[in-house]
Amino acid sequence: MERARGSPRNSMREDYGAVVRKKSMSEAATGTRWFRRFVAALAGTALLILPVLFSLRAQSQSAQDAVRAVLTAQQTAWNAGDVDAFMSGYESSDATTFVGATITKGYKQVLENYRHRYPTKEKMGRLTFAAIEVTPLGAEFASVIGRFHLDRTAEAGGPASGIFTLLFRKTASGWRIILDHTS
Repeated sequence: MERARGSPRNSMREDYGAVVRKKSMSEAATGTRWFRRFVAALAGTALLILPVLFSLRAQSQSAQDAVRAVLTAQQTAWNAGDVDAFMSGYESSDATTFVGATITKGYKQVLENYRHRYPTKEKMGRLTFAAIEVTPLGAEFASVIGRFHLDRTAEAGGPASGIFTLLFRKTASGWRIILDHTS
């Protein structure tokens, strides 16, 4: 037996269905509003973070460029036979350390060792750096790994080559080597 549309029981079902539909639409609208707010917050956060990330990347690149410039200046000075200019790439500090066959501490002692070992332009030879990898370690430090080669006559000691690891620190005078391990 079928009831008529206007019967109280059908009317209740229709009213309940309308309420459920209205509630579902309301929940969907609330979900949409929530999603829109979430997306807006996410976009706002991205707009705040992206410039910082780009700035860090730019700082990282400028640090790498500055460190490479020090190495280029050192290579040029070395090839000109100028040990003092070569040493300007090192921090003038008692803490500056060179590790080779022995450990030498202090800028002045490192300079004296270079002067003693390479007293003439011929003994210095022609320096080339290769396979340079600069890794920024925050805003004030960078590590460098690379290879060096000295072209010299047999009388001047013959060719020499090896690898090195450098630790640079950003100082008031620019990027300077504070630790040099060359072998």
